[in-house]
Amino acid sequence: MSATAAVLGGGFGGIAAALRLRARGYSVQIIDRCPRLGGRAQVFERGGYRHDAGPTVLTAPWLFTELFELFGESLTDHLELRPLDPWYRFRFPDESQFDYAPDMERMESEIARFNPDDVAGYHRLLSESRELFEIGFRELGDQPFHRAGFMIRQAPRLLRLRFDRSVYSMVARHIQHPYLRRALSLQPLLVGGNPFDTTCIYGLIHYLEREWGVHFAMGGTGALVDAMAGLLERQGVVVENGRSVTRLGRTGRRISSIDLDDGRQITPDVVVSNMDPMHLYGELMDNPPVVAGIKRRIAAPSMGLFVLYFGTDRQYPELAHHTIWLGERYKELLHDIFDRKVLSDDFSLYLHRPTATDPGFAPPGHDSYYVLAPVPNLLGDIDWAQEGPRLQRRIIEALERSIMPGLSAHVRSAFHMTPEHFRENYQSVHGTGFSIAPLFRQSAWFRFHNRAEGLDNLYLVGAGTHPGAGLPGVLSSARVLDRLIDSTAAEPAA
Repeated sequence: MSATAAVLGGGFGGIAAALRLRARGYSVQIIDRCPRLGGRAQVFERGGYRHDAGPTVLTAPWLFTELFELFGESLTDHLELRPLDPWYRFRFPDESQFDYAPDMERMESEIARFNPDDVAGYHRLLSESRELFEIGFRELGDQPFHRAGFMIRQAPRLLRLRFDRSVYSMVARHIQHPYLRRALSLQPLLVGGNPFDTTCIYGLIHYLEREWGVHFAMGGTGALVDAMAGLLERQGVVVENGRSVTRLGRTGRRISSIDLDDGRQITPDVVVSNMDPMHLYGELMDNPPVVAGIKRRIAAPSMGLFVLYFGTDRQYPELAHHTIWLGERYKELLHDIFDRKVLSDDFSLYLHRPTATDPGFAPPGHDSYYVLAPVPNLLGDIDWAQEGPRLQRRIIEALERSIMPGLSAHVRSAFHMTPEHFRENYQSVHGTGFSIAPLFRQSAWFRFHNRAEGLDNLYLVGAGTHPGAGLPGVLSSARVLDRLIDSTAAEPAA
């Protein structure tokens, strides 16, 4: 009889973990509280408009491809990934624009419009990013960091690369123009971090994008989830949606039981959590391991997200697939969000316009949008029942004054999500968008371990674990699991 495994949470990390366990011969079931697989990558349909609720930037597509190859299948038989151009379009406060493009000659021309000297600086930045990429992603991105000795052995290289520096300081070392510094240091916000605090290891994203490009799944991220769900079904993985875990029972160094909200109790041999580690250790265990409990108490959570969804009964063809709309303030706004935890009068926005690539997201001649604004998490004293509708109105007004003329007359089926929704829908502690922040003191060994501290049969994948948030990160966390499961019989837990 094959060993059994339960994966708690059906986000991308959980799906990848379930597939890797199944490829190793485990009998696998996924328990997920959302109405469909995907975790935060849910799909909303309102008024004829479709909206991806989760990640829309797909990099390192081979991480998805190899999951299908585990079973002799090809992702391209089930889904089209289309490269984007530009990857992002930045809109600055003075109404100037900057296209972050895959073509290097065009990229150099875009940079030169702001500051010719920064062309050479960008190449130096890419060179440093490549070094971070080779070590931080290729070499260590799928390596277990659950042993302090392994972390200590990496320390000399980490110190040489100055992982203690922030992403912003790394960019500012090479780039002079203030707008380009903003554009080229924004990536940490896509994984829950403040560019002025996030460890420069995340500067590897520059080269990662250059290596494999930025893609969009035709049909949306939801179509990617559906393709993976089909693979799970063909391989006999049992999926239960609409079920929540209420308690994990512990006996010695093992998770001995899992209680579900329908009264059932299951007892798998292996348990994999794709939940927020803060929720796992703080709300589901009566006696979490000491080290994990300490990390939970001192952890710095990521920021929250306000996400506005709407359609328009006209199109705005001048908007790229991904547009980043930057307000007047940068460092000061981030200080308000991450440190003061106050909702400012101003904001910066990330617009997703999938109809730029896939017209099927809206009726003919219409557009579909989501607009994401970083906001304080629930540790800030914000009444979202009052502030949510106000912020929705202010965002629409700001877009109308700048890049979407006449917007208020053309908006259809608008609705929004606040950090309160993230806490309720995804059991995200403090309503964070990305679990814990990507700080140096919360990376590698210092992050929640992929093999649970002090437990033999509990493993963790997803944004709050090593190597971190973002699709490459959570998929790589399942690759770490693959290595740990392979060595479990011969290697005792730390």
